[in-house]
Amino acid sequence: MVVVSAVGNYQQVKQLSFDLLADKHTTLLEFSMGGPVMQRDWDSFLMPYEQAVGELKIKFRGMRKQFQQANEHTPIEFVTGRVKPVSSIIEKQSRRFISDELLEQDMQDIAGLRIMCQFVEDIYQVVDLLRQRTDMKIVEERDYVTNVKPSGYRSYHVVIEYPVQLIHGEKKILAEVQIRTMSMNFWATIEHSLNYKYNGEFPDTLKARLKRAAEASFMLDKEMSDIREEIQEAQHLFVYGKGQQPYPDTTDEKKPDSKKDE
Repeated sequence: MVVVSAVGNYQQVKQLSFDLLADKHTTLLEFSMGGPVMQRDWDSFLMPYEQAVGELKIKFRGMRKQFQQANEHTPIEFVTGRVKPVSSIIEKQSRRFISDELLEQDMQDIAGLRIMCQFVEDIYQVVDLLRQRTDMKIVEERDYVTNVKPSGYRSYHVVIEYPVQLIHGEKKILAEVQIRTMSMNFWATIEHSLNYKYNGEFPDTLKARLKRAAEASFMLDKEMSDIREEIQEAQHLFVYGKGQQPYPDTTDEKKPDSKKDE
């Protein structure tokens, strides 16, 4: 039997408890910040979330395919999704003091999806598309593209309420949809991995470098958007001719000479 100090090795005890729950078949956490927590059948609890993620991925990818079939620019480059691991649910629940009774309501990202875009303006087009849908309801929006986080993080978060059809009726599931450019996603992925390695305690010099990298990444997004706009303008001029209208102006056409027609 391993005996650990209640004070000096608290983090080891805490991490051990989370590791025990890494297997979703585990139903009892024997110790946590507030003592024992109730038993939970994680398979049954997470099943509606897994169904929601699967259905939403199909729907978002279907939106992308519709743009492609219409030979239009698609704002959706690709879609990913996941259900939060049990160990991560328990860790976040403990850190934010979320009760078991309010877990489904207060933890909005148990079901999570990411929609990757090529350009910044595509992000807002996707958000508009989600607002128009009748098979899901937006309950919260957080624009971190315009209101960038102090760390430099950028993304657009949309929390939706999505109805899942189960054998015993309908269950409404909260899911968080993160919409970002591929450049934003690259930065966020690296920052997340470093955050894990440093246990959330970045040296000030590293924080500053990460923020500069985030700004450089956003400048790249803006530059690519500008290039895209210039290409579109050039294509327009190529098709219609510089200074010409897309459609012929017939307002100044000569009227038929009535005398000649007589």
